[in-house]
Amino acid sequence: MSSSIDQTLTDHSSISLSADEVECLRTVAGHIIPASDEYGKPGADDVSIVADMVKSLARDRDDLRQALGRVREAAGGTLSALARSRQALVLADLRRSEPSALAVVEAVVSRAYYRDDRVLKAIGMPIRAPFPDGFAIDQGDWALLDPVKAMGPLYREAT
Repeated sequence: MSSSIDQTLTDHSSISLSADEVECLRTVAGHIIPASDEYGKPGADDVSIVADMVKSLARDRDDLRQALGRVREAAGGTLSALARSRQALVLADLRRSEPSALAVVEAVVSRAYYRDDRVLKAIGMPIRAPFPDGFAIDQGDWALLDPVKAMGPLYREAT
């Protein structure tokens, strides 16, 4: 990584991820959601998106570190040192052999990606927080809940 990119990505990582882990996360993120010039969307490996991932890890930090460790083991070292085609093979093999290994990475990546204003704009979403305005949701068939309502309470009254 260049020093300015390295600094941006590790500003928030001193208590959560090492520089190597951030680089691994960035590389994996780029495979999960690559950039699209056609649709004007950045990839999930964009510096600001990765910085958002790193600063908002909280509950996922330990699981993410474990997953990134599995990626490092599967790559036989640093994933970013491999050719992109080899990276894709390593990640595909890991996903096939251990489907849950990358689940936390996918969750962290997708949450940060769809918070990015550029992504929201590219997919036609308003650039704002979802609350308090919310979003209009089509009404469904409320009769589908009738069997659940007919079951009665599923709890015991407190005495």
